[in-house]
Amino acid sequence: MTDSSFALRIADADLVPEQIVSGTPEVTGKVVWESPDGRRVRGIWQITPGVVTDTEADEMFVVISGSATIEVAGGPTLHVGPGDLAVLREGDRTTWTVHETLRKAYCVTLPE
Repeated sequence: MTDSSFALRIADADLVPEQIVSGTPEVTGKVVWESPDGRRVRGIWQITPGVVTDTEADEMFVVISGSATIEVAGGPTLHVGPGDLAVLREGDRTTWTVHETLRKAYCVTLPE
């Protein structure tokens, strides 16, 4: 992480493994910036093919590579691929069906 402005080539960034909540896909990620209070986080996240469930934070992301279908309980089904921007609301319960290894750049805002 850095306290100054920066640029990063997302496709080439080395990612750090994260804990998998359910399912068998491999999940990795890297936080590249975090606000001093820890509420705003910017990073890169990747998941290999499979199906996982999650409860979302307030997040905006852009898909860099890969594809997935994201079913939001009681809401829409999102089909995302390279170049797509998506917004998930805090508390959304989602089921991710990852068709091709998906890499995204994200911005998350956590509750106070």
